[in-house]
Amino acid sequence: MSETTVAEVMGELAALEDPKMRAANEKRGDDHGVHLSKLRAVAKRLKTQQDLARGLWATGNTAARLLALLICRPKAFEQDELDTMLRESRAPKVHDWLVNYVVKKSPHAEELRVKWTADADPVAASAGWALTTERVAKKPEGLDLPGLLDTIEAEMKDAPDRLQWAMNHCLAQIGIEHPEHRARALDIGERLEVLKDYPTPPNCTSPFAPSWINEMVRRQTSA
Repeated sequence: MSETTVAEVMGELAALEDPKMRAANEKRGDDHGVHLSKLRAVAKRLKTQQDLARGLWATGNTAARLLALLICRPKAFEQDELDTMLRESRAPKVHDWLVNYVVKKSPHAEELRVKWTADADPVAASAGWALTTERVAKKPEGLDLPGLLDTIEAEMKDAPDRLQWAMNHCLAQIGIEHPEHRARALDIGERLEVLKDYPTPPNCTSPFAPSWINEMVRRQTSA
């Protein structure tokens, strides 16, 4: 198979552009109009191509960057490269996919978690909290869970949206996964009332931490 060029892929993405999809995405801060199922189909065909992924990322185009994150080799990125990519990721979907699809699989994930959590930029800090939430659920050994709850209690209420959402997810995960800290997690959630009134579709779990914790624990105990 001949090597696919960045120009060829950009032409394909342009042909997939849907104005209605762009309008819907732009309401969420994501400036692209390619349906994600079609984007994933392109990625499935291209398979893993690290050089092409780097070239697509360098275009700065949001759809191209999302595709790059699907065809890249997560472990091939250096720590500084991932740090730069995160700071370039202003579109929420790019930020989310970079953290979840790439950084979480990187050998540099823990160093970046520590670095980003302490970052003054709330968007970078939210990535650090997302990585912390992953550790709370899968590898909590060595984490200071009471200390995390102290920070959440002190800072979550007034945190910018993306950082607040990430801290709230961490709060819920602590409450769900660690029964010894559940009462405190529930208490913090009840008092801060973060996302208490968030519009939640029927049959979906509310992101309000006490509701989220109680529902997931209920599912665990009834399974």
